[in-house]
Amino acid sequence: MSKLVVQKYGGTSVGSVERIQEVAKRVIRYRERGDSVVVVLSAMSGETNKLVSLINEINPNGSAREKDVILSTGEQITIGLLSLALEAKGCAARSYTGTQARVMTDNAFSKARISEIDGSKIKEDIAAGKVVVVAGFQGVDCDGNITTLGRGGSDTTAVALAVALEADECQIYTDVDGVYTTDPRMVPEARHIPKLALEEMLEMASQGSKVLQIRAVEFAHKYNMPIRVLSSFDEGDEGKSTLVTREEDIMEEVLVRGIAFNKDEAQLTITGVPDQPGVAYKIVGPISDANIEVDMIVQSIGSDGATDFTFTVHRNDYEQAKNILSETAKKVGAENCSGNDKIAKVSIVGGGMRSHAGVASDMFAALAKENINIHMISTSEIKVSVVVDEKYLELAVRSLHEAFGLDQA
Repeated sequence: MSKLVVQKYGGTSVGSVERIQEVAKRVIRYRERGDSVVVVLSAMSGETNKLVSLINEINPNGSAREKDVILSTGEQITIGLLSLALEAKGCAARSYTGTQARVMTDNAFSKARISEIDGSKIKEDIAAGKVVVVAGFQGVDCDGNITTLGRGGSDTTAVALAVALEADECQIYTDVDGVYTTDPRMVPEARHIPKLALEEMLEMASQGSKVLQIRAVEFAHKYNMPIRVLSSFDEGDEGKSTLVTREEDIMEEVLVRGIAFNKDEAQLTITGVPDQPGVAYKIVGPISDANIEVDMIVQSIGSDGATDFTFTVHRNDYEQAKNILSETAKKVGAENCSGNDKIAKVSIVGGGMRSHAGVASDMFAALAKENINIHMISTSEIKVSVVVDEKYLELAVRSLHEAFGLDQA
């Protein structure tokens, strides 16, 4: 039975003419078995960094609009080259920029969000037997301005396009052959996961797993779009992959599916704050107004009626957030303001945690066994996250991977 698949290829997958030719061969193999194919491409590996370097040489403080005009050109090169490669092999193809594909976004340059996609023109080309090749990472706002979606935005383009076209599957080709129980570069015993739930992948992506971009997974989760993660370097199309799909399509319920971690965290604490209504807003509000995202939050009330408030931010925002918090401390009459940018977050994720008690205590016991101190704790139905000193990150991940049997077949 023929299918409509949307395939996304990242920068390393189209990093040279030879790699683009391999992508063309793969697309044609899908066509030969009767499938319709829409391809979404990133810029060639390193191309976006070159464009950023050029921008910084000319005017690093220039307008975000003009920067997006420049950054969007990388993908235009790859879509044109792949379309030419397909034509040379006798396969009809047509390339679309984000504007031509009617990928409509808001006007938040460099980090735009997709609002809708008009897929009518693309559907006409598919019906005519053409392979449609779309530029990822970019769109257009209601005023006709070119916008970009931020790093990793091509994943989001692919999933959103798959939803708009009602595709059977969105395939994300990258330099790894799927999702693993944790990063194999840190834990060589990490195992490949053939299938996991969209909700599990959403938690893993939000907690630091770099395989899929979180906004792409959010799209897929919202619209129940299956994502398959494959390696573009595998010969043929039958190599290992991970299917990320609806929970009801997964027969086995695993207690802990995987371990995610994030080294890009920093912790801020304000102590001795008068415990009054609205104090949390007074602390977090100015941070949020500066467009700084707050992650984990812990508030504790002392016996003297004062409160201590601790939260985490991205490490890139640490200095700015600390300066803002210092000003807030003066305004609210706090005793002290401190920070720590040498922390890391480690999370265990698994759909089976819903129906099993004691998972958190097992996690804490494994860390205590290694004398790893926990600074903060955050939980959801299918996740437990802890903040530890960065120097203990690898030990924490390895010990948890072993404690929950993730190294076992």
